Amino acid sequence: MRRLRNVKIVATLGPASETYDMIRSLHEAGADVFRLNMSHGSHDEIREKHRIIRQVEKDLQSPIAILADLQGPKLRVGVFANGEEELVDGAKFRLDLNPAEGDVNRVCLPHSEIFAALKDGSNLLVNDGKIRLKVESCGADFANCVVTTGGTISNRKGVNVPDVVLPLAALSAKDRDDLEFVCGLGVDWLALSFVQRPEDVQEARELAQGRAALISKIEKPAAVEAFDEILAASDGIMVARGDLGVELPVSAVPPIQKRLVRKCRNVAKPVIVATQMLESMIDSPMPTRAEVSDVATAIYEGSDAIMLSAESAAGSFPIEAVTTMNNVAIEVENDPTYREIIEASRTLPRSGVADAIVAAAREIAETTQVSAICCFSQSGTTALLIARERPRVPIIAMTSLRGTARRLALSWGTNCVITSNVSRFKMAVVAAARAARDLGYAEEQDQIVVTAGLPFNVPGTTNILRVSPCDERLIFNLESE
Repeated sequence: MRRLRNVKIVATLGPASETYDMIRSLHEAGADVFRLNMSHGSHDEIREKHRIIRQVEKDLQSPIAILADLQGPKLRVGVFANGEEELVDGAKFRLDLNPAEGDVNRVCLPHSEIFAALKDGSNLLVNDGKIRLKVESCGADFANCVVTTGGTISNRKGVNVPDVVLPLAALSAKDRDDLEFVCGLGVDWLALSFVQRPEDVQEARELAQGRAALISKIEKPAAVEAFDEILAASDGIMVARGDLGVELPVSAVPPIQKRLVRKCRNVAKPVIVATQMLESMIDSPMPTRAEVSDVATAIYEGSDAIMLSAESAAGSFPIEAVTTMNNVAIEVENDPTYREIIEASRTLPRSGVADAIVAAAREIAETTQVSAICCFSQSGTTALLIARERPRVPIIAMTSLRGTARRLALSWGTNCVITSNVSRFKMAVVAAARAARDLGYAEEQDQIVVTAGLPFNVPGTTNILRVSPCDERLIFNLESE
């Protein structure tokens, strides 16, 4: 399905968006990727959503990416005898392993791993940081704290520990079961929660066995510190600003977002900016001006994708939220300043033949009358390299692998076409010209740039570039390959 913008839109599915008609409408409105949140819904419910997405994909003949977001370990306090207590600034409060119901002085924290990692002076954040505790003394089964920011604490509220790397695996037993289940279904991307170190990604990769690409969610300070290593181990990144804004000062999140987006682009890996992008549209058909500016900022920075969470999963206006994102993206990308920013930030390495080919393709497209860049890509790498260049003309990714086409639905500017295997470059050029015309990106009198690798169907062999007419008669009149 042809889009009038390059940034992609990820829409989370939930109770507000689980029927065929709604999912189809969301895709037609602009959703390129559907996120299945494994924190909510049974396997049967997830299976049904997956089935509907694939039916929409078939009916509209439009490759759609499915992203399964694993829950990750959830750290929560226990329960209180009164259901809740009011903690005041300066009060003493104890966390321990005692399963007895809590009171105003203590509560159970049933995670021995936390106590093993805590140090005097460590901070603990409860209920999304609304309550802050500082550790005064701790041991293997307790932490005596002082309340630095008080408030109401109640049953099973979440706990964040920003100061230390916790000795917890990113994949819980539930995550392992969910990973196997969604890989069996055939999802395209796995989002990993609670990533702290590259080993967390490697563990998931061993379990996935190539059945899905891996996105690391950056939501902890430890992940920011180890970002370069995590990025190298991952296929993509999600800047998960919710937890990141809890564990770090909120003022630190925007520069981190900008830095992470740029690093992802430099290595040609997709990056999603997520969390609270259009939060008010859960209950309102109109966003705030600040939310529109937030979405626009992520686009100006060069993000591959922007994401809706509760707005599309549980909100009252899911289609309006997707439409708003789509319209903001079109407006931003038509702004001359957007192109200036994107091109000024193009500080990219040239380390091989494929890098040189895609850079040349972009430069040719910018200096001649070329309507599109068409690339043949089995693994998707060439398409990602071209997307890194952020060319001014459309990118058409040609592949015979449906899985590759689906994964590329997350990548900036890529329009994926599933084609039959070709063995001669001339036939590849013909197929590219037809795709450019069929998608409405070129007319018969136009020219396109075509990149491919010889021999065909071998990943990592991009080594040829041609400027070709879209008129098939002219293609066949060229010198025989």
